[in-house]
Amino acid sequence: MSGLDAELLARLLALRAAWRLHERWSPARIAAHQTEAFERLRAYAVGHSAFYRRRYAGLEHAPLSALPPVTKAELMEHFDEAVTAPSLRLADVEAHLRELVENDGDPSVPWRGRWWVAASAGTTGRRGVFVWDHREWASVIASYTRIPSWAGLPGLIRRPARVAIVTSRWPTHQSAVLSATFNSLLFPTLRLDAGDPPDRTVGRLNAFRPDLLIGYPSALWPLAAEQLSGRLQIAPRAVLSASEVLGSRAAREMAAAWGSEPFDVYGTTETAGIASMCSARRKHVYEDLVIVEPVDADYRPVPHGVTGDRILVTVLFSRTLPLIRYEMSDEVRLDGRGCPCGRSFELLSKVEGRAEEVLHLRVGETEVPVHPNVFHAALEDAPVTGWQVVQRPEGLDVLLAGLPLGTDLRALRDRVMLGLAGAGVVGTPVNIIPVHEIQRTALGKAPLVKAAGD
Repeated sequence: MSGLDAELLARLLALRAAWRLHERWSPARIAAHQTEAFERLRAYAVGHSAFYRRRYAGLEHAPLSALPPVTKAELMEHFDEAVTAPSLRLADVEAHLRELVENDGDPSVPWRGRWWVAASAGTTGRRGVFVWDHREWASVIASYTRIPSWAGLPGLIRRPARVAIVTSRWPTHQSAVLSATFNSLLFPTLRLDAGDPPDRTVGRLNAFRPDLLIGYPSALWPLAAEQLSGRLQIAPRAVLSASEVLGSRAAREMAAAWGSEPFDVYGTTETAGIASMCSARRKHVYEDLVIVEPVDADYRPVPHGVTGDRILVTVLFSRTLPLIRYEMSDEVRLDGRGCPCGRSFELLSKVEGRAEEVLHLRVGETEVPVHPNVFHAALEDAPVTGWQVVQRPEGLDVLLAGLPLGTDLRALRDRVMLGLAGAGVVGTPVNIIPVHEIQRTALGKAPLVKAAGD
């Protein structure tokens, strides 16, 4: 059965009821829960996975911080040994994903009647393939249904809620699997592809009239411009931004279009929801579901208020493919606890992107890292609906979408070059190139920085 079937719905409702009790937990209770849940996860992994049994030999009772991190490349290389279900083989899962694409299959239908499968985009190197059983998939769904609850939205949105999701319809991507699963009588869902032409998206949204609008920031920002122009005429009660870094300029224009700033969500294919905003618009980590460790380049923990070079994530409900200190290149900053909403869950103040989005430009004999924030600042007031930097051997192409006719391209180039100079980069040629829209990957993502040919 496609969509949100009765069994999944029952599990989802049970999880949501149990998790609501967690919101009143003290910091000590949260810490105790994490310790207990981690011990259960490790014991299960060691008992059912040859990969983890070898990896944790002699470390069966060591603290989490003493365990070696695991990378996506390692998990994929040893997938058949890392999974805890002997019947799962990476070759079979990959064949299933290919069949989904070739036949335009329904990703909400469990493979072999028991597994939900998704693949990561592969923007950070080798793509990852992840599998969830019925209990785990209910937890994945529940982690995302927590988002409107924490944001204080249920009282604003009528039931059944009409949900429009502008992400990817590529059937191997988790956003497509989720949106197909959500599509039911409780959550009638319009699934839109972020790569579709704007006029088609605008027409379908106008006809659907969503109560809740969810999407990649790079897809929502142009839609905000369409709303302000009058071509798009929807009145969502709330807007949720997910899967990409939400810039301040894009957030302001969405607020101008729909009456309030979007609620920012932090989640990944591997982990499901990691953090989301509360009614006080502060982002809390789902500490009852995941343990997040920001670390520096040498895997040393960074203190609160300091942005790490990467994070290690332990997904406490993972069992089919256990994720323990799973390494991701996200640059994240945690800021301790204490929020007007009353929750004790840790605050996540910043997600700056991924290490792969940092440019490395040569200045003489030195290689200088340039963070995308340099371009965010330089283009803050530019009349655009999106931007992308393409690195070529001969310099940088800055692609700008939505530029009005007559815009002073030289002035924009000078602002970008001034920003680069402030980052220590002088002499790199910069071309400003107006485009109709920013190019997207096959999964609908619009990376801020890419190399020529990617």
